[in-house]
Amino acid sequence: METMQDQKFVELDTSMPIWDHMFTVAPLIVVGTKEQDGYDLAPKHMATPMGFDNFFGFVCTPRHGTYQNVKVTGEFTVSFPTPHQIVTASLSALPRTEGISKSQQIIESLPLIKATSMDAPLIKDAYLYLECELFKIIDGFAENSLITGRVKKAYVHHDYMRLSELDEQDQIRDNPLLAYIAYGRFAEIHKTFAFPFPKDFKR
Repeated sequence: METMQDQKFVELDTSMPIWDHMFTVAPLIVVGTKEQDGYDLAPKHMATPMGFDNFFGFVCTPRHGTYQNVKVTGEFTVSFPTPHQIVTASLSALPRTEGISKSQQIIESLPLIKATSMDAPLIKDAYLYLECELFKIIDGFAENSLITGRVKKAYVHHDYMRLSELDEQDQIRDNPLLAYIAYGRFAEIHKTFAFPFPKDFKR
């Protein structure tokens, strides 16, 4: 086995966060929660299914309303925006300002719908919705925490539903996916390829 060719790589200082020094690909979701008499929305890209069963998790910090809201209510929603909803996803990060709550700003600025099984908002016209009950919060990732939930309800737009009779590449071309390129960029995914799994590979 060869050693790393040092001249092609720059060693990063791991005494500080490394993630600003390169591009990585992530999903972009919007988490919805009930907040006192109103609601809160927050875009997240450090988010993923937690294994192959119906669990979903995302990274948050106790300093944010989303963390505190989930801890109080024990539930949250997840909206997966389409590429044309990038501005909506961005606006969901509006900061609170003096004299007006973030909840009021969001309600007045964004197209929302209500979840079916809980009092929490979803982004209208997203392609996938999850309604989650809190499973567990794992603190201690420096100032961050992992919030995980059990999926109670899930809804996918029929154009994004995987069906055996449809060509997957054609389906994604016609219904592109939104990806977040950390930090600060995004992409529309129109073209994909079948992954070359080894013969007899099993999950």
